[in-house]
Amino acid sequence: MPTPILLLTRPEPAARRFLAAVSERVEGFHPILSPLLRIEPHGPLPQTDAVGAIFTSANGVAAWQALGGAPLPLCYTVGDATARAARAAGFAPISAQGNADALVALIRAQAPRGPLIHLRGTHSRGDVARRLTDAGIPVREAVIYDQPAQELSAEALMALSGQAPVILPLFSARTAQQVAQTPAGRAPLIVAAISPEVADALGALYVQRLEIPARADAEHMQAVVIGLLKDSGALVKRHGSVEG
Repeated sequence: MPTPILLLTRPEPAARRFLAAVSERVEGFHPILSPLLRIEPHGPLPQTDAVGAIFTSANGVAAWQALGGAPLPLCYTVGDATARAARAAGFAPISAQGNADALVALIRAQAPRGPLIHLRGTHSRGDVARRLTDAGIPVREAVIYDQPAQELSAEALMALSGQAPVILPLFSARTAQQVAQTPAGRAPLIVAAISPEVADALGALYVQRLEIPARADAEHMQAVVIGLLKDSGALVKRHGSVEG
């Protein structure tokens, strides 16, 4: 049975963190890093009287730091991974431990005084600032980084055309759409999608197996991917041998 491949398409810093966490708990796979998005901070930083920051990605925290931003007294994050990045940057984050809906619900429940600012990328989902502002909590938003698309690497395309099973974690609908537009290969494709929305973005792309974690965060994605890596041989055998 060929060695399973873990294909990571997140921006490189996040992909390397994910790979390190998975590698601590499972062996016997070949990793390929082929980011489909590149993170490019761009300024200048916004002039703001906000008392708190909202981050829906660790990329936003990194961009804020790269542009010289200082911690604000209040900080909300969509999940724990983003909270860890914010804490390392000097914030005292409060994590919603979920998705944009959970983040909006958390901030509405706490009803902080003073304006907030959502620091985000060019491509963003959830409409966090508008929803909170409509709920009576003033939030402005500032785009502080871009996420230009990249093509899959030659190594990644070769893997998708090979015989070894490819385990593919997907963290955004945008990258799922990019994968779906890639010419189909013959490798058994096993996908972990962080949410039903991301899974839906795959469209008609055929996969051997699709898993969605119970909670949309990095830790639950790691657990799903580890399980798929451990079970990859049995998965392929159930759906047809790739040997020969």
